[in-house]
Amino acid sequence: MKGVEYKGLSQVDGPIVVAQRTPDSFYDEVVYVRDKFGEKKTGRIIDINEKNAVVQVFGSTTGLDLEDTTVEFLDKPMELRVGRGLLGRIFNGLGEPIDGYPEIISSKKINVNGNPINPYARVYPRDFIQTGISSIDGMNTLIRGQKLPIFSGNGLPHNKLAAQIIRQAKIRNSDEEFVMVFAGMGIKYDVAQFFKNTFEESGVLSRVVMFESLADAPSIERIITPRCALTAAEYLAFECNMHVLVVMTDMTNYCEALREISTTRGEVPGRKGYPGYLYSNLAELYERAGKILGSTGSITQIPILTMPNDDISHPIPDLTGYITEGQIVLDRELSQKGMYPPVSGLPSLSRLMKDGIGKGMTREDHAAVSSQLFASYSKVKNIRNLAAIIGEEELSDLDKLYLKFGNELEGKFFTQGEYEDRSIEETLDLGWKILSILPRDELYRIKDDMLDQYLPKEESVTD
Repeated sequence: MKGVEYKGLSQVDGPIVVAQRTPDSFYDEVVYVRDKFGEKKTGRIIDINEKNAVVQVFGSTTGLDLEDTTVEFLDKPMELRVGRGLLGRIFNGLGEPIDGYPEIISSKKINVNGNPINPYARVYPRDFIQTGISSIDGMNTLIRGQKLPIFSGNGLPHNKLAAQIIRQAKIRNSDEEFVMVFAGMGIKYDVAQFFKNTFEESGVLSRVVMFESLADAPSIERIITPRCALTAAEYLAFECNMHVLVVMTDMTNYCEALREISTTRGEVPGRKGYPGYLYSNLAELYERAGKILGSTGSITQIPILTMPNDDISHPIPDLTGYITEGQIVLDRELSQKGMYPPVSGLPSLSRLMKDGIGKGMTREDHAAVSSQLFASYSKVKNIRNLAAIIGEEELSDLDKLYLKFGNELEGKFFTQGEYEDRSIEETLDLGWKILSILPRDELYRIKDDMLDQYLPKEESVTD
């Protein structure tokens, strides 16, 4: 019953406490836990049976004893107060203001766990988002309403890349602008400060909502942070008809917190100790992106995850790849060569690219150029392996041209400045220039009439 406090706990184990349940208790219900001095801690029910409720406390359980601790059941799920006043504000992982200003003025609260979306109400994403980054726009195009994660590793410039996308993202032939929702889970203070400074310097801070669960915050808080961020995004997108770009970093920290809770609850572990429901839990977050019938707004997600030991087959990137519509993979070897952004050409993929490019959206030659760049670059990898065995001087003339093509693609197409914003026309023209290194009959994925129109004549190589 709301407003009634029940005295006594039956168990305290780390951030988990077990209390006697009320008849109306339900899963995900918010509770207040008070110690004998009356200090209040917020928690939520994560498991329930006929007699007891298992409560996850957001914070330390130090000082809680079994006899004098009281529990108040609030008869409601965790909610976020929403309104247009969210923009320009900074909150902690639980949606509480930490920027020195009071709570936003609004009477509307929304369940942070989200509401199920009827699949029939979803609108298929088709609008091209120009990021100004050739390796993404040209070969792994981002579409409005897509969820396109960045697979990275410790020490790689994934935050710089995400910040560049935020600064430069725009919808072609439209004055509509993105608002940003940033969710940081278990991030260091300098990372949070980097994004804040980026928003300030690019003049978009007034259009950003930030949720920060820093590394020194309770790890349990990381579970709620992305849900608060996505709730804010859903309100801005589907009730205020805004285009929202959501950046969530680091999903690996989120999954580690999930594993920690699962272990504390004594659940049977799955792969690498992660809970068996990791896939469905991640899907709950990722599937909150998209476009909905009846609203002109959209949510585009860019989750960032650092792959443990750069292992793309690790459960976190592996399951993420099944749920999302592609991935941008950063390569440590390319980064060590001084390349930025170090986007790995072959493992990266955008599954929605084919429906958002072409005549009227980008340019009619986009699909053909992208396909040919992928095909030719895959040959470069094989030829480099061969050259490592027999020596580059023993390669055929054609193989040497492919090596030159690969070096030019990496050095001029994939590589660009952190503040260099290329239009899609500049990206495609650069792609054609690099393809002209190869003989025309090697460009077998492009039709002759397109070759006649776009292939630079003076730089083409003939047999």
